[in-house]
Amino acid sequence: MHEMAITQSVVDAIVARLGEAAVKTVRLEIGRLSGVVPDSVRFCFDVLCTGTSLEGARLDIAEPAGRARCRDCGEEFGLDDFIVLCPCGSADAEVLTGRELRITSVEV
Repeated sequence: MHEMAITQSVVDAIVARLGEAAVKTVRLEIGRLSGVVPDSVRFCFDVLCTGTSLEGARLDIAEPAGRARCRDCGEEFGLDDFIVLCPCGSADAEVLTGRELRITSVEV
């Protein structure tokens, strides 16, 4: 489960930046095409925050949908899964959103 390692990196980054300041809320952005399962991150967050300045902090996760732009026809379209295929039939598309994995804010 790579979500444990990812969540540990999030906790470590926040503790390294804020030290012992008590954290109230952590906001993450985890795109639907990132391959990371938000529910697993939530579980890991609760476990990994125990004994740190993040203990008891609320975790808010935004899950941006996938979007891509076709290089052949120029159309922008939504992606519900990892198959990047334009409605015109072309597979030559650039993924624009949905792969995000970042800390967007921390409230102390």
